[in-house]
Amino acid sequence: MLRGTALLANPLFNKGTAFPDEERDALGLRGLLPPRVFTLEAQVDRAYANYRRKHEPLEKYIFLTLLQNRNETLFYKLLETYPEEMIPIIYTPTVGEACLDYGAIFRRPRGLFVSIRERGRIAEILRHWPQADVRMIVVTDGERILGLGDLGAMGMGISVGKLSLYTSCAGLHPGYCLPITLDVGTDNKSLHSSPTYLGLNQPRVRGEEYDAFIEEFVTAVKTVFPKALLQWEDFGNTNAFRLLRDYQKRICSFNDDIQGTAGVALAGLLSALRITGQPLAAQKLLFLGAGEAGTGIADLFTTAAVAAGLTESEARARCWFVDSQGLVVRERMAKLAPHKLPYAQDHHPPDSPDRRFRHAIDVHR
Repeated sequence: MLRGTALLANPLFNKGTAFPDEERDALGLRGLLPPRVFTLEAQVDRAYANYRRKHEPLEKYIFLTLLQNRNETLFYKLLETYPEEMIPIIYTPTVGEACLDYGAIFRRPRGLFVSIRERGRIAEILRHWPQADVRMIVVTDGERILGLGDLGAMGMGISVGKLSLYTSCAGLHPGYCLPITLDVGTDNKSLHSSPTYLGLNQPRVRGEEYDAFIEEFVTAVKTVFPKALLQWEDFGNTNAFRLLRDYQKRICSFNDDIQGTAGVALAGLLSALRITGQPLAAQKLLFLGAGEAGTGIADLFTTAAVAAGLTESEARARCWFVDSQGLVVRERMAKLAPHKLPYAQDHHPPDSPDRRFRHAIDVHR
């Protein structure tokens, strides 16, 4: 049983000044806390007043992060009380700024940093986590953080923030949650010369060495945390699709950028169709961008449209993409990434680059 200063240092069980007198006596806290006992609601009022003294979003993020690392009960009660104000701080958009400055604002480690230098010891590292019954892991390798690109180890802010949302919005107990960053280096050269960068100061490892690292990681997760759901978060296109394909039947896992976004988008489309009264099979979709989110939405739309009566080829023919090179068509297949190939339409590309998007709109109509 945790007692005394060890209890006060554990954010899952620390209640700060809310420990009643009988618990202070039983748990060796007498004298370690000020004598007055505060209710949780009174603690929220005090914390919110301190929060309001912070003027910049990043200052508010740091305040909430420190509170989370000290007293999770109070942290989540504060989010529950002021969700509209604080969720944009702990996640998008402020978490992007926090990831950019992660090394500079670093106070206390949260989650596990597993670097490629620890190959052969990943299971051992996972066992260092103090909670044995992990049920939800959010893991990133930091290559495609939001719209900010390759941030390497500084992507940990995304894993931490996403799990905070799962607790505050879905009620997942924080003791079940584990944020992980896989550090394989970064191709962001500005980070190599940064005095505050916390990750490996080397180019990003790719190819067979990367794949062997991921294989060991997944095997270790299955061994150490057999009940855990593994969420792939903010991996680059070169890895995201194939990792999902290779591991989704080997371990309970999903890719939030590909599948999570798709689920929300399809739900929105189905809800809109209830209002318009139109059938799903009659819809034609135009995507600006052909990355993980766009093709993930198209894949799920295809599945739903097939269930609504279309063939797979008919459903895919209703999804049109515009990427950085224009309309995704069959004439470009030799240069298209694999995830775009199923949506390359049998149509001539526009002659002039400045007409690409306008042409796509006309096709969609």
